[in-house]
Amino acid sequence: MLKSDCFYLGKIVSKYSFKGEVLIKLDTDEPGEYENLESVFISLGNNLVPFFIKKSQLHKSTLLRVRFEEIADESDADRVMGSEIYLPLTMLPKLSGDKFYFHEIIGFTLLDSVHGDIGVVESVNDMTSQALFEAVKDDKQLLIPINDEIITKVDRENKTIHVTTPVGLVDLYLD
Repeated sequence: MLKSDCFYLGKIVSKYSFKGEVLIKLDTDEPGEYENLESVFISLGNNLVPFFIKKSQLHKSTLLRVRFEEIADESDADRVMGSEIYLPLTMLPKLSGDKFYFHEIIGFTLLDSVHGDIGVVESVNDMTSQALFEAVKDDKQLLIPINDEIITKVDRENKTIHVTTPVGLVDLYLD
């Protein structure tokens, strides 16, 4: 399984018991949806390795307490400490309306209410305090904030995202 075919679910942050149980910090708004998984992929080196879950339960809101079949004690747990956890993209719940996953809108065209076509989304920068569309138009990169006030419609069928950008923002990039 390749990372590009998966989504990041969380990270193993600590050991929980001497029997090898670990706590996974989930990176999701809906931790309960991932409480009854059969398996996950753990990033070890440059590989995603499948690990099967013997038992799991939510622990303090966004932590998932997990006992893996392959991990029998603390030293086994030490091998996976700090590792990232992934699941196949096919396991993501389908979103509708104006909600979207960042990976699914790559290649969508941004249509501004004033300027029209302002570029194609090449990536999403979510390392900043506010996530940004990184779009390209005529070899120029535009950074457009992702928020409910700017996004007016997501049209999956036509691969477009309709936006109303703040006055002057697009002019900074295209003039």
